[in-house]
Amino acid sequence: MRSGSYGSLDKQLQQNSNNGNINSNNSCYINNVNGLSPIPTTRKPSKMQKERERLFHWICKFAGRKKVGMLLLCVISAAVFVWVLYVGKGEDAQESEPVQNIGVNVSMPLKNHIESNTLSSLSVMGVVRDLALPPPPPPPAVFLGYTLPPGHPCNSFTLPPPPADKKRTGPRPCPVCYLPVEEAVALMPKIPSASPVLKKLTYIYEENLSRDGEFGGSDFGGYPTLKQRNDSFDIRESMSVHCGFVRGVKPGRNTGYDMDDDDLLEMEQCNGVVVASAIFGAFDDINQPKNISDYSKATVCFYMFIDEETETYMKNAGTLGSEKKVGLWRTVVVRNLPYEDDRRTGKIPKLLVHRMFPNARFSLWIDGKLELVVDPYQILERFLWRKNATFAISKHYRRFDTFVEAEANKAAHKYDNASIDFQINFYKNEGLTPYSEAKLPIISDVPEGCVIIREHVPLSNLFTCLWFNEVDRFTSRDQISFSTVRDKILSKVNWSISMFLDCERRNFVIQKYHRDVLEQIAPPVSVAVYPPPPPPPPPSSQTLYDEPPIKFYHETSPEGTISVPIRKVQPRRTRRSSSRRHRKVSAGVRDIHSS
Repeated sequence: MRSGSYGSLDKQLQQNSNNGNINSNNSCYINNVNGLSPIPTTRKPSKMQKERERLFHWICKFAGRKKVGMLLLCVISAAVFVWVLYVGKGEDAQESEPVQNIGVNVSMPLKNHIESNTLSSLSVMGVVRDLALPPPPPPPAVFLGYTLPPGHPCNSFTLPPPPADKKRTGPRPCPVCYLPVEEAVALMPKIPSASPVLKKLTYIYEENLSRDGEFGGSDFGGYPTLKQRNDSFDIRESMSVHCGFVRGVKPGRNTGYDMDDDDLLEMEQCNGVVVASAIFGAFDDINQPKNISDYSKATVCFYMFIDEETETYMKNAGTLGSEKKVGLWRTVVVRNLPYEDDRRTGKIPKLLVHRMFPNARFSLWIDGKLELVVDPYQILERFLWRKNATFAISKHYRRFDTFVEAEANKAAHKYDNASIDFQINFYKNEGLTPYSEAKLPIISDVPEGCVIIREHVPLSNLFTCLWFNEVDRFTSRDQISFSTVRDKILSKVNWSISMFLDCERRNFVIQKYHRDVLEQIAPPVSVAVYPPPPPPPPPSSQTLYDEPPIKFYHETSPEGTISVPIRKVQPRRTRRSSSRRHRKVSAGVRDIHSS
């Protein structure tokens, strides 16, 4: 008789008893390899045998032959599993392993206590699905940010009201809540941040430049057509765009803005944080960073890009030797500059730092006139990682509308007025509107571009490439083109730029004067050589003058000997007039320094 694959054993028993095929006295079903068959017994069974037969009969009543076999296998597998767990627990108790600290976005892997051969045997039995633990969630593929623990002082930090100083109405720094350097370094992301939509970004290389449909551009940045410009704002998963250095395969090698091979090799080896700055035309003096930790001095790349004119000036001044190091700065001399305008040339290291440092993860750009006074890791933690942002820049302290910024540039003669008007009208025809509250949460359309903090992910790299293309196509005033590039990208992807207050920027950088202004404020003091005084004239009975006679002395100067008339001033009789004169002189000195 077949087993109970198509019916239960009790039904088959009842059917066989009705047919009279099986003796109802002393019969039972025994699990046989060939099937289940009734075997009559002729002797009186023992008490133990009766209990065993009653147990098998109870089992056979609720399950067929195959299910009984699976049940037995499950029981055996469960026993093996419990034994393995017991042995593994004893081994873990003997090993005193330290507790692993879980960092940001770092998952602790579960320890596999089940041997591989046991798992394979259990899989054959078909019970791994029921006994195996649920698989751990996969680690995140991108950095998702973090929050400071409850009760942290920075969570409740608020800006205090500005001091009530009527004499000082201009911009000023404000306090910022930084973490200690050790904590900031520990929170550095181990994996990159998200880059919405765009995953792969490549750059156009043109050995023979095409100037068909030319609408601005240069040999360094190429001559992209308006169609190529519009296509570059259509964000896709894989893109190839103009981003400077179009005439060479490797940036800095026969591309314009050329650098030595040893400099390029060292820049490629920088794979962490880069602090970059530039001085062209000997326009500024190098300002040394302050309050930099030893860890940052050992791990952060400080690079200062200079041209040959600045190199000559620094060598003559004795500040640059053969080691190419000026304090913390590693100087890189740039040759074959692509632009005659030093301001436009300065936009290359400012916006294309990701092309010159292809392996760097984070960068901090500061203008050559600025002095860094806070550790780079603290700045990155405060304005990037804590905000879960990939691009951060401060807003202008006074202006927040692009049209107002354009008029201010024209009034200050920052660029040719006709070129500024052409650029503004072009953006206006594309849909640029004055800033209003409708753009919130965007707080401004005008940045203070002397500091840029960013992570080198594809989308932030695309933003700076397209921003540079506008600077290359129109005017070098990057504040005018900032909002247009930003708004076009934001209309395609869910991405944001973190804009912080200008007073927060002034907390970690100190603005210095340009070198020409410093020379006007503090001219070199020349030491005059005075001749001995002449002998006093003999007394006479002639009429005395109220004004003493004018005497001359010779002053030595680089131009030659100049006779300067000196009038002997009589001492003041009253203290009031002297104090008034002191106030006037002090005010004049203060005005000079304030200018």
